[in-house]
Amino acid sequence: MSIYYQRQLKIPHNKSFFLFGPRGTGKTTWIKNNFPEAIYINLLKPEIYNHLLANPEKLEDFIVDKFSDWIIIDEVQKVPELLNEVHRLIESKGYKFILTGSNARKLRQKGVNLLAGRALVLNMYPLVTEELKEDFNLKTSLRFGNMPAIYNEEDKEGYLEAYAMTYLQQEVLQEGWIKNLPAFSRFLRIASFSQGSLLNISEVARECAVNRKVVENYFSILDDLLVAYFLPPFKKRAKRESVKHSKFYYFDVGIYRTLRPRGPLDISTEIDGAGLETLVLQELKAIGEYNKLGYKVYFWRTVSGLEVDFVLYGEKHFVAIEVKRKTSVSSKDLRGLKMFLKDYPEAKGVLLYGGAERLYYDNIEVIPLTDFFKDVQAILS
Repeated sequence: MSIYYQRQLKIPHNKSFFLFGPRGTGKTTWIKNNFPEAIYINLLKPEIYNHLLANPEKLEDFIVDKFSDWIIIDEVQKVPELLNEVHRLIESKGYKFILTGSNARKLRQKGVNLLAGRALVLNMYPLVTEELKEDFNLKTSLRFGNMPAIYNEEDKEGYLEAYAMTYLQQEVLQEGWIKNLPAFSRFLRIASFSQGSLLNISEVARECAVNRKVVENYFSILDDLLVAYFLPPFKKRAKRESVKHSKFYYFDVGIYRTLRPRGPLDISTEIDGAGLETLVLQELKAIGEYNKLGYKVYFWRTVSGLEVDFVLYGEKHFVAIEVKRKTSVSSKDLRGLKMFLKDYPEAKGVLLYGGAERLYYDNIEVIPLTDFFKDVQAILS
């Protein structure tokens, strides 16, 4: 029997909504568990897809005489023209729609009807610790990530390899976005070296042996498939010159580690460090959005090299977070946070580390990673 985890995503009341997220994050499972009586239109089924692609105005044929409180259209981006009909039916019939998507490219094209505020936009992330509860294990999450299927798969590595290569490659091939599959496959692995680092597209292009414009398009594809985060630098009221490039992350630790080549000269601490940052980022983004905390996630780095891994900035939150795997803390580990707090004394400074004790260094709170994952919201408040 497969395990189902109760998700933290809040159900909107009486309002249509989009639900976006990468494939495999549990969108379809969540909507079927929470809306069991809804009419379900699955655009991954060829006969339904072909019918509605040719005749989007026939959408109402799937609803008449079967009306429920909710109508689900799964993978709506496959037929974006349906959104005109959805808009009409919301206005004329008062129907409520749930529109899921794992590919935003067609929905971002100019002229696509995104319902002009008549539908909320929600996102689904990999599992967070509050959802896993006693099943959360830091070592397991750092190795395999938190995709729901990982907790139902015996062959975890096989699942991740299939997802990372087969799905990502086949999706872009089916959509006709690339012409050179070997180059794109090479890019997926080379991009993993940028995990948690400033994104240097020219350098990635050299490693891939393709044109810079091609690599720009490849990164755009990852963004459209919702499988990458591009973290912007924090520049508000800047007192020091800061970097201009964003930091890059694959959305899940397991996907990152599967794509990341590993050889005899690789340093495991570098791979593990980027993996830990990714896991913390997954938690920060998901918890913030599920609980409507209203902050955005940035990073901070000066041109001289001082850095803070994550800066949460919003109306009620201003928190600078540094992440370390090590079990002890030195003055060097605090340098970036101290400089940030000097420039932004309004912020709360937090260093997460692999030790067991809570410590305080002036206005910086040093918190064990195990405590952080137990109660993220309390630590951020």
